[in-house]
Amino acid sequence: MGSEGITQECSKKVANPGTATILALGKAFPHQLVMQDYLVDGYFRDTNCDDPVLKQKLTRLFMSEEILKKYPELAIEGLPTLKQRLDICNDAVTQMAVEASQACIKNWGRPISDITHLVYVSSSEARLPGGDLYLARGLGLSPDIQRVMLYFMGCSGGVAGLRVAKDIAENNPGSRVLLATSETTIIGFKPPSAKRPYDLVGVALFGDGAGAMIIGSDPVLGNEKPLFELHTAIQEFLPETEKTIDGRLTEEGISFKLARELPQIIEDNIEGFCEKLIKVVGFPDKEYNKMFWAVHPGGPAILNRMEKRLELSPEKLNASRRALMDYGNASSNTIVYVLEYMLEESLKIKRENQGDNEWGLILAFGPGITFEGILARNLTV
Repeated sequence: MGSEGITQECSKKVANPGTATILALGKAFPHQLVMQDYLVDGYFRDTNCDDPVLKQKLTRLFMSEEILKKYPELAIEGLPTLKQRLDICNDAVTQMAVEASQACIKNWGRPISDITHLVYVSSSEARLPGGDLYLARGLGLSPDIQRVMLYFMGCSGGVAGLRVAKDIAENNPGSRVLLATSETTIIGFKPPSAKRPYDLVGVALFGDGAGAMIIGSDPVLGNEKPLFELHTAIQEFLPETEKTIDGRLTEEGISFKLARELPQIIEDNIEGFCEKLIKVVGFPDKEYNKMFWAVHPGGPAILNRMEKRLELSPEKLNASRRALMDYGNASSNTIVYVLEYMLEESLKIKRENQGDNEWGLILAFGPGITFEGILARNLTV
């Protein structure tokens, strides 16, 4: 698996005592990357599908990285392949999580022995013991590390994990929490079918990878460089929407179905949810463009609807759009990639004298429909 470190700038602002901060970021990806130009032809060739209409539809969609295809039976419709999928996924997500965590720890700059807690997030594996233990073992963490595992939270899992890590850090003075997320689309891979045109969206949109963060309060001056302060975190589900993002674990893997009305539901509810967080710092109503927006990019339609409803300037969602373009929707991991780009975007805004966008929101949407949100401060500008 390939990994990539993240260059971190020195903090410009001081974190509030006792409040959790993100101290480092890291990411990793599969080694088996396929250029997008070759994705469509390869997908249809490997699945023995020659439907020109489906191929044309997929060519028009945004392409993400090709999913792993190690077992030929995965390309055959209707075969029970859950065991084969989990054999691939369980090893793959652990390896990517280890490499993302190692990159994060390197950026952090402190010894791995200083990590006291582990929060592990994935919707791409299923086993006992869980991936949290295999990650701890792969990193060489102490056997007395305190572990929490969040499974099958989908796209909101990264921000949910950040919320849990924040609570741990603030309630255990001196603790340092490693949050790791890891996902692979092989668990839901299917050959193209005219009966399931919505599957093409998944092939085009979703990607593989892993992300990691170190979270802790009261950063050690000179040894740690806090990036974001996590001020307030909330979660909310929307009643009667549990079928809008539908996932079922079957003998053929996970079957996902996203309802067409998902972007509209998010648009209809996003402003009220955000206002619950924004009022904490007393921002005047609807001054959304004075904030930064680190939004999980569930897809272009969701970002477009948010931009429209909140009347955001186009550049406000640049970090989310860049993450979607470069990595696809990598489920729980994607918020790590968004935050990396957010640091770049914030420095650019500062250099152009467009304000510092100190306060902002970290947002994600997942099955439920569940909204996750964190009011945060950018400490690097």
